[in-house]
Amino acid sequence: MKEWIEYKNSICNKGNLYRLKQVLKMAEANAPITVAFLGGSITQGSLATTDENCYAHRVFSWWEETFPDGDFTYVNAGIGGTTSHFGAARVDHDVLAYEPDVVFVEFSVNDESNPHFLETYEGLVRHIWNAPSAPAVILISNVYYHNGGNAQLIHEQVARQYELPLVSMQSAIYPAVREGHIANRDITPDDLHPNDMGHMLVASVITYFLDHVLEEVLIGELPPFAGGELPAPLTANTYEAAQRLDNRNSNPTLCGFVVDTTKQHQVRECFCNGWLASKNDAVFAMEVEGSGIALQYRRYKDGHAPKAYVRLDGEDAGVLDGNFDETWGDKLELTTVLEHGTYGKHRLEVVIDGAEAEGVPFSLVSVIVAK
Repeated sequence: MKEWIEYKNSICNKGNLYRLKQVLKMAEANAPITVAFLGGSITQGSLATTDENCYAHRVFSWWEETFPDGDFTYVNAGIGGTTSHFGAARVDHDVLAYEPDVVFVEFSVNDESNPHFLETYEGLVRHIWNAPSAPAVILISNVYYHNGGNAQLIHEQVARQYELPLVSMQSAIYPAVREGHIANRDITPDDLHPNDMGHMLVASVITYFLDHVLEEVLIGELPPFAGGELPAPLTANTYEAAQRLDNRNSNPTLCGFVVDTTKQHQVRECFCNGWLASKNDAVFAMEVEGSGIALQYRRYKDGHAPKAYVRLDGEDAGVLDGNFDETWGDKLELTTVLEHGTYGKHRLEVVIDGAEAEGVPFSLVSVIVAK
C-alpha cells in the first residue's frame, strides 16, 4: 500500500525546524527525551488491536529504533471525542506536566472549520509553544476517508502563523483512497478511525517527515521569531490561558449535587472528578471569572439521563441533554454558554430536570473558563 502514499505531499507546512532539530541532536547524544501526543480518539488508539499498534506508539517506536541507546518516555494524552477546546484546558495537566521535548497535536477530525476552533486551536498551540520545556510542536492532520473532510484549512493557518510543521493524511493517504488505489475498508472500518493497517500508514507518513528532518539535522536553522516572542495572534486568543475547574480545584455551591469520588487512573478515564445529580431541581452554582464559559458533561448511550438547564447571570443560557443517540459509547460533551462576553465575574447555575429513579445521574464533569 505504501507505494500509493503521497509522502512528499504530506508536509503541508514545513515550518521552522530549529526546535525539532535540537531535540534530534539531544537524542543522538542519548539525552533523556519525552515524546508526547495530544489529540482525540485516533491518538488514543481507537480501533487499533493493541495500544502498541496505534499510530502514536508506532511514531514513539521510531525514536527508540532510530536512537537505540537513547532514553525515551512516551506520553499519550489522546481522549476520544474531544476537541482542541478541551485540549487547551487540559494540556498543562495531561501533557506539559511531563516536561515534553516534542509534542504531536492531532485534532483535525474533531475540530470543525469555524472561527471558534481556529481560536481554541491557536490558544492550545501558543500555550504549548510557551511551555517551560520549550518543546518542538508538530501538527498532525487526520481525515475522514469517505470524503476527505477535516479542519486542516484552519489548522494550516495556525501552522503558517507560528512556523510549525503540519503533516497531513488528507494530502498523503486520502488521495490514494479517493482514486481507488487503496480500499477504504482495508484501512478503516468506519471511514474515520484507522485499523492496524491504517494506523501503520499514518505513522509511516509522520516518520517520513521525521526521517526527512533527521537527514537535514546538521543544516543550520535559526530560532523562530526575533526576540523569541510569538507573533500577534490571529484571533481574540481567549483560550491560551483556558482554565478547567472540577472538584479538585473548585468549591461550588451544591444543592442536590454530590461530588463524584470515582478515581481517575489514566487520562482516557475522562468522566471523573466532577459532580453528580439524580434529583429534579438539584442545583449547581459557581462564580467564575472570565469572558467565556463552557460546560463539560457526560452523555449516556444507555439509560434515561436527565437534562439540565443552564442559567448565566440570571438569564437562560442553554440546555444540556445527558442522553446520546449514538451506539459507540458515552460521550464527553462540551457546550459553550458564553464566548467573547464581558470579562469579569459571572454566576453560573445548572438545574436538573427529568431525573428518574431508574435512570442514570446527570454528570457535570467540569467547567472550562476562557480568559
